[in-house]
Amino acid sequence: MSESDHPNVRKVITELIEAGLPEAAAGVRILGAEVRTAALAAEALGVEVGAIANSLVFKAIRGGTAVPLLALTSGAHRADPALLAELAEADTVGRADPDFVREHTGQAIGGVAPVGHPGRIRTLVDVALANYPVVWAAAGHPKSVFPITFAGLVELTSGTVADVAGDSESIAGTK
Repeated sequence: MSESDHPNVRKVITELIEAGLPEAAAGVRILGAEVRTAALAAEALGVEVGAIANSLVFKAIRGGTAVPLLALTSGAHRADPALLAELAEADTVGRADPDFVREHTGQAIGGVAPVGHPGRIRTLVDVALANYPVVWAAAGHPKSVFPITFAGLVELTSGTVADVAGDSESIAGTK
């Protein structure tokens, strides 16, 4: 099975079409190698690293319960977990381990798409992505990406636009 036939990629393509974004669906690219980081994706696509929309899955704790939080972050900087906790009205936000990511997205770290998950995930979309006419996001597999506008990404995910980096020291989530 080729990566373009991978069930996660097919699911993302279907969701893009159903969301009225056929141009994004038609733009899905299968790259020659895995691009598990923003730097690798930017290099493979020949774009600025800031135009890569990292899908970072965090574990948000609310009242003792762990829930997923998806931060679509510009590859040019890192998300601030304390700021994410504030934005998500969570007690704390921390890195999600691979099992948590797969459980809530159905996708592997390095290929997590903004959509195609088993259920809705609260999503924050980094305002810094608005600086690019086209941003690139993973399409459900570590070798797959698709182009989309900032406005399209916000609409597709029903995400909340936010400054997810802030001014404080921060860590990267798990892509």
